[in-house]
Amino acid sequence: MISHNLWRMALVLGLLAGPFAGQGRADELIDKGRAIFKTNQQAVVIVQLVLKNKVSFGGMGGRSGEARRDATGTVIDPSGLTVLSLSSTDPSILLEAMMSGGEEESRVRMESELSDVKIVLDDGTEVPAEVVLRDKDNDLAFIRPKTKPAAPMAALDLAKSGKADILDQVISLTRLGSAAGRAYSVSVERISAIVSKPRLFYVPETSATTTTMGAPAFTLDGKPLGLFVIRSLKGKDAGGGLGAMFGGIQAESVTGIILPAAEILKAAKQAPAAGTAAEKKEQ
Repeated sequence: MISHNLWRMALVLGLLAGPFAGQGRADELIDKGRAIFKTNQQAVVIVQLVLKNKVSFGGMGGRSGEARRDATGTVIDPSGLTVLSLSSTDPSILLEAMMSGGEEESRVRMESELSDVKIVLDDGTEVPAEVVLRDKDNDLAFIRPKTKPAAPMAALDLAKSGKADILDQVISLTRLGSAAGRAYSVSVERISAIVSKPRLFYVPETSATTTTMGAPAFTLDGKPLGLFVIRSLKGKDAGGGLGAMFGGIQAESVTGIILPAAEILKAAKQAPAAGTAAEKKEQ
């Protein structure tokens, strides 16, 4: 039997070890996150977009304008094939989903045309690109350089993907906007739900982070999990408006998800090969 003094000593040592054990787990997460960042950062690129938008309001005419914006893209093939959120290239898609079923739908109309696309590499080089495939169901847009890159581009191998479970932590890599110097950003996200039907996808918690649409997610062992995109259901009452983006309130018909790598690969097979004909509008 353990003596009273030995029991007290064990209790004290346990209390002292507790905080340090937690610190050890935090340090391990930091180390894994940094390793994922160093290995994969160059595959995460800025996609520079020029959009021509026309917005009309019921009974009040319309307004037209040109907007430039940066989006996060993930290179998935050394040839330069890059995937990003389709909603980033066409904001009218998201607006349509959010307005669907409400009075706003009959009053507000938005048309958006993508007039210029460039992939901005790690060293700042701007590579002219074009959309080769739009997958509206999965909120994916695939773009490819207009001319073959002089050297193979750093790319993420989605075939070597991982899986996640409820409450697992995952690492996201994002490129920030020009106001932040287009710097890389790393965030820790947590899986709050897993939906298996009609197809598998992960729902991240809604804590505010720098994660944006188009950012890749990784399991802590460094395997690609998928891509942050928007899932929307047309014909439902949005009930939450623009708060349905990452880090905000999840509306009934619009929410941020992590689309698994296998689904992205399946869609990517439909993208025309480099040097072949024209853009494929929708899958």
